[in-house]
Amino acid sequence: MEHVTITPSILYVGTPVALLVTENPDGTANLAPMSSAWALGQVVVLGLGPEGQTAVNLAVRPELTINFPSPDLWPEVERLAPLTGRDPVPSSKPRHRYEPDKFAAAGLTPAPSGRVRPPVVAECPVRFEATAAAVRPDAGGEFVVIEARVLRVHAATDVVVPGTQHVDPARWSPLIYNFRHYFGLGDELGHSFRSETPRVWASAPSKGL
Repeated sequence: MEHVTITPSILYVGTPVALLVTENPDGTANLAPMSSAWALGQVVVLGLGPEGQTAVNLAVRPELTINFPSPDLWPEVERLAPLTGRDPVPSSKPRHRYEPDKFAAAGLTPAPSGRVRPPVVAECPVRFEATAAAVRPDAGGEFVVIEARVLRVHAATDVVVPGTQHVDPARWSPLIYNFRHYFGLGDELGHSFRSETPRVWASAPSKGL
């Protein structure tokens, strides 16, 4: 396998898309897409631009929901991409426009949460209610790193292994952001020795969406 040295402008090698919902100063909900998220136990680490409304909201109102869309929702996600909840629009977002009602603009539906004030996204099969336990600058000083402690997980019944607390990886496929292109998962190749849902538990064959 031959390699070359490159200098890509972004490093999104394939990460799940998340829709973050936070509370604005007037009590309305701000909805924002992002793809810099990873989980460590019951904590989800998020990377955000410091001038976006999401980072501004979390600095003073730490509650949020983290919603994971399925691949078929990529058009709704993309409709959110050029929108910002900041007015005036920050100079760092010259291609964005201000939109106060992002749920309506994207064609998505807010639904009540149980333990936090911001709503969840009704159309997303997997949703977390969380609180920002830490908000700090990243090592380069260009972004904000959020450590969000998950308080409650919502999962659509058709992606849960019946009778368990486990998401069925054969039925759940996240929307993947791969170098600024959208993808779903392909066929399963195997599972980790730590998996609690090996193939004997799966209720359907894995299919890419």
